[in-house]
Amino acid sequence: MVRSPKQYVLRYLYDYQEKRKFSFHVTTSNVQTYICIMEIGKEIKQSKFKTEHQKLAINLGFTSSWLDRLITKQLKQYKLTPQQYNILRILRGQHGNPATINLLTERMIDKSSNASRLVDKLIVKELVSRRECPSDRRQVDVSITKKGLDLLSKIDVEEEEWTESFRSLTKTEAKELNRLLDKLRG
Repeated sequence: MVRSPKQYVLRYLYDYQEKRKFSFHVTTSNVQTYICIMEIGKEIKQSKFKTEHQKLAINLGFTSSWLDRLITKQLKQYKLTPQQYNILRILRGQHGNPATINLLTERMIDKSSNASRLVDKLIVKELVSRRECPSDRRQVDVSITKKGLDLLSKIDVEEEEWTESFRSLTKTEAKELNRLLDKLRG
């Protein structure tokens, strides 16, 4: 049996839907078929938006929350929060050079998090160490421990699975989305 391109795409989506448990619908026009993987309006049960810009703001907020839930779920097995994970990644990037609390705060994704309290929790888990800065006694130097580096290495292997949903975008699309998000914040 010869299949049309539309049939191939639908077969792929049905197979993918079984694995990923997402919803989609197909709309056919005179020119082409559009396949929409659960648009934001359907996701939040809202059919109309005041403007495309309002829809964008809602979509970004919803997507941010979705991503946070995904990462939180994956990190739960390691008894880490996304904010603690972010601190560990920053410190790994600084490896060999201790970081101050101010540096961590500046580089964190979630600016509302209390870096000092996060560091305290990571010290209890023996994933980071803290010592008084020799040049300024008011500051502390924070470094990642061997145990912290080992944990990040273990997580790195699994991170590929977490970001699987991003593969629905081509490399070119991902690059363009990154450009647009940078432009939006700029």
